[in-house]
Amino acid sequence: MKTLVLGLGNPILSDDSVGFRVAQALKGRFDEERVTVMETSLAGLSLLDLLLGYDRAIIIDSTQTGGRVGEVYRLNAKDFDTTRHAASPHDVNLATALELGKRLGLAVPKEIIIFAIEVQDVTTFSESLTPMVEQAIPQVVEMVLEEMGS
Repeated sequence: MKTLVLGLGNPILSDDSVGFRVAQALKGRFDEERVTVMETSLAGLSLLDLLLGYDRAIIIDSTQTGGRVGEVYRLNAKDFDTTRHAASPHDVNLATALELGKRLGLAVPKEIIIFAIEVQDVTTFSESLTPMVEQAIPQVVEMVLEEMGS
């Protein structure tokens, strides 16, 4: 099974870089023939290009739901079924992009797992994470390793 581990975010917007940080911590931990680990700032339809050809994708990203900062949520694509929308081509979320890929017959991953980390600050220009988000990184790394059976 070919797997993509993908850290999302912006590396210069404080906590928004947590997906990058987790992906960087995971590099070199897997057989490169089976697992690709990468970071990206892409979103929407642009993400679709990165996901094509993989059987499974594990996506790590920040979220702000009002929950406890540093909390980690394990989600899958079905958790986003009710959020499919596109007011314009610039407003395509992950669920919509995946649905479009399926309808077009593209080789989108059959299994998608999302680890979302509750964050505090995604607006400050900084390469540093807030303390509670920084402390969540080892937990997310372990969750991904468990998911991979490592």
